[in-house]
Amino acid sequence: MARLETLRAEDIQVYGWAVDHGTLVAPDAAVGLGLSPERVARAVELLSAVPLIRPVGGAADGPPGAWRPMDPQVASAEVAAAESRFRRGLAGIFTLWDTVDSLNALYASGARDGVRTVPLELVESLGEVIELLEEASSGCRLEVMTSQPGGGRPAAELEQSIVRDLAMIERGIRMRTLYQHTARHHAPTQAYVERATAAGAQVRTLTELFGRMIAFDRQVVFLPHAQVKGGAAVIRDPSTVAFLCAAFDRNWQMGSPYSPALPDGEVREDIKLAILTMLSQGLRDETIARRLGVSLRTCRKYIADLFDLLGAESRFQAGYLTRAGNLLENTGDTPPGGIGG
Repeated sequence: MARLETLRAEDIQVYGWAVDHGTLVAPDAAVGLGLSPERVARAVELLSAVPLIRPVGGAADGPPGAWRPMDPQVASAEVAAAESRFRRGLAGIFTLWDTVDSLNALYASGARDGVRTVPLELVESLGEVIELLEEASSGCRLEVMTSQPGGGRPAAELEQSIVRDLAMIERGIRMRTLYQHTARHHAPTQAYVERATAAGAQVRTLTELFGRMIAFDRQVVFLPHAQVKGGAAVIRDPSTVAFLCAAFDRNWQMGSPYSPALPDGEVREDIKLAILTMLSQGLRDETIARRLGVSLRTCRKYIADLFDLLGAESRFQAGYLTRAGNLLENTGDTPPGGIGG
């Protein structure tokens, strides 16, 4: 809404024309006042916004496009109402500023050494997850623990990771990473491990891992979001973080150093023993492949090799022969007769 003080001399002239003639028709006022049609049109716009003029009600009240002048007292009442609304809005803005200030204090009280302490934060945006990972990486002071199940990671992802990881290692950060045995045969992962371990990182592998996680300084842990691909659950609750880090430590103690690599036969031995265990549990090929971090085709090749070795023609027969031969009593050692090859 235009305010009265915005009206100029020409606008007042146009209003006076309307008062003198009872109605205002823009072309007539332009001629009578010696103003351009554009200037009169602008005056009509401003006067109607106040409002000091209103369109006539019909043909009986005046010609088409005519405006009737309003009593300035009526306009003053509307201006006063608008001012009241403005003051209420301004008061709301001041209240909002006070609220924001109090929230700033609350946010600051919930932080320690610049690290947010929300116990559990579910993040659905991949971009935000990346930002939080970068924030945690730059703020890390002691160690990073990473568990990466599923075989080899995508080459593009490894290229991004190596830059961040080398920067942390150069700052003296201890870095430990767990992969599954199957990642040993993935060329991009081999290249990543070679560069990372040369800088001081430690990498070990297991047949099967407990899950995917990244932990920074045993204070914050990133887990995959259960429902949103690319999302993450960011955990800062001390008890939960301690539990997850302890699970990582147990897996780390059971892992085998990636470099120097295990003999290929020993890796395959562990994988075959794990497959025997899962077959005896009645798990499907798809489930076994996912847990081992191998393709379904590779998994079925391993299973076919085991069937040939055991002389089995079905999963049931393979399970029976496995139990009959006590092949799973000591999964850390080669069973009697051996299943390697």
